[in-house]
Amino acid sequence: MDITILTPDKEVFHGAVVSVKVPGTTGQFQVLNNHAPIVSSLEEGVIDLVTDGGLYRYYDEENGTIKEGSEPGRKVRFHISGGFIEVLNNQIALLVRGLGNNNKSN
Repeated sequence: MDITILTPDKEVFHGAVVSVKVPGTTGQFQVLNNHAPIVSSLEEGVIDLVTDGGLYRYYDEENGTIKEGSEPGRKVRFHISGGFIEVLNNQIALLVRGLGNNNKSN
């Protein structure tokens, strides 16, 4: 699956992921490969994603730069104050606000 996470002023993540967990308005839910199409609002909470093999780009808040990685299985976390998610044909788009990057890998 490919995911793009956007704020009003920048792209904060783009690349292939195995899964993404988001804070939906009616509760947290996870998106896996071949998920049914969905559009949902998001509330304040945490986005947790796990990278797949292949190149991905992410915004490093500490340095204010775009970095690249290719490590499969890397866990990336962002704290948001709200937004929206759209899932269609293994393409995921998140439009979020109030982003705080707690970018960690395990």
